[in-house]
Amino acid sequence: MNNFSKLIIAASLSNIPYAHAQSSQQSTQDLTAIAQQYQQGKTTAVELLKTYQARTAQLNPQLAAVTAMRNEAMQDAEAADRQVRPASNVGLSLQGLPLMVKDNIAVKGMVTTAGSLALTENMASNDATIVQKLRTAGAIIAGKTNLSEWANFRSTKSSSGWSSVGGQTRNPYNTSKSPCGSSSGSGAAVAARMIPAAIGTETDGSVVCPAAVNGLVGLKPTLGLVSRSGIIPLSHSQDTAGPMTLSVRDAALIMNAIAGSDAADPTTKDADKLRAKDYTAGLDSKALKGKRLGVVTKMLAGYDKQSLALFKRSLDILKAQGAVIIEQVELGNLEQAEKDEFTVLLYDFKADLNQFLSTTPASVKYRSLADIMQFNKTNAKQVMPHFAQEIMELAQAKGPLTDTDYVQASTRAKKLTGVEGIDATLKKHQLNALIAPTTGPAWDIDYKKGDVIAGSASSPAAIAGYPHLTVPMGLVKGLPVGLSFFAGAWSDASLLNMGYAFEVARPALPAPRLKK
Repeated sequence: MNNFSKLIIAASLSNIPYAHAQSSQQSTQDLTAIAQQYQQGKTTAVELLKTYQARTAQLNPQLAAVTAMRNEAMQDAEAADRQVRPASNVGLSLQGLPLMVKDNIAVKGMVTTAGSLALTENMASNDATIVQKLRTAGAIIAGKTNLSEWANFRSTKSSSGWSSVGGQTRNPYNTSKSPCGSSSGSGAAVAARMIPAAIGTETDGSVVCPAAVNGLVGLKPTLGLVSRSGIIPLSHSQDTAGPMTLSVRDAALIMNAIAGSDAADPTTKDADKLRAKDYTAGLDSKALKGKRLGVVTKMLAGYDKQSLALFKRSLDILKAQGAVIIEQVELGNLEQAEKDEFTVLLYDFKADLNQFLSTTPASVKYRSLADIMQFNKTNAKQVMPHFAQEIMELAQAKGPLTDTDYVQASTRAKKLTGVEGIDATLKKHQLNALIAPTTGPAWDIDYKKGDVIAGSASSPAAIAGYPHLTVPMGLVKGLPVGLSFFAGAWSDASLLNMGYAFEVARPALPAPRLKK
């Protein structure tokens, strides 16, 4: 972990006398169970926060999942305890519940770094819209989580979970293994029960991959369902924030809080009209009955025998719950779509980051992608000890968003994955969703090789802007593997319902065993 991050966490916890308190059973429970205890008066927001602060102080030196604790969190918890408790089983309240957010999301009074030492003076004067919504629902923002620096869009040889601010986040199931990224800290922190739930962000795979390899539920929502205002961008074409949780119900609970329109993000203009009123309402163990699920053949390539065997057992569970499995479903044009996607991301990253940096406080000296790249060169020993910045260099060489190459690639990528991709495939086979392994078991952290990922189901939904849910299937060699459900735009609630029915039928997933 970088000294900057160590100092922030040390300063955050140094004046907290309960930071070494014993963690209670609460730290092993999901958000829903904790909410019920809070609503029933069996615990307080202060007690909950103390528990998770203690567990973070205890485990973060091993995992480097958290970059900063929020000093005002206890004050918020005390205020929550003075309020009237919400009625039991209300799915629209997060009152008194501690959460963390990825460190590319603005929290008033905290720096927002995207993992880069260049932004250690980027103090937020306002909350991101998603943080405002969480606070309105009653959540306590306890701290910030580490991420792959610049959301993993700096180098082709990057190591997921490494940043110059937070160091290398590690997988709680095996600390020599990758946590995936870029929402690495959110995944590791929740898996290690350092916090009951967290917010990640995704451009392509950055919620669902770290959720899958850390044994979590992760939802990448429909593009435009959740506001991006106040989040450091990678690509306006694909960026979104989403929940990373211990259960499907927890993800639905958080979606109730964060979904909705925001005038500051025009992409969300239809969200209030098209969102579910209550994402927990359809969670039913019988939700898979009669649902037609298509197995994407190409997405089974590259996996080991154990992962494929686990996937087959998961198909059997889906069938036992009443689902109709359609095998050997083809989802075409992926190679061209992914090629176009990279072109779009390069253009978007330069344009969107330059726009963002122009709005940062005067204390931030670096006002453009070119400035960031120069900072990285000047501070190469700290910033580039393991990998370089060749993706940034490619992005810097791109022109404006009016370039023909950009316009054509953007249009084509959306069409190939959307109308001619997911939509056409669902219609052809009369499917409710497409399914595949999310990715393989976590791989070794290796700075020479970078990330070595066995497979991925993330790109079609990410490019199209469609929802993608991952739910743990089980363990392979002691490491979690997730099952992906993805479908058309605004089908988030349907995916959660199906994922819930699978989750309650599947054997319970063991928690990681960490040395204390």
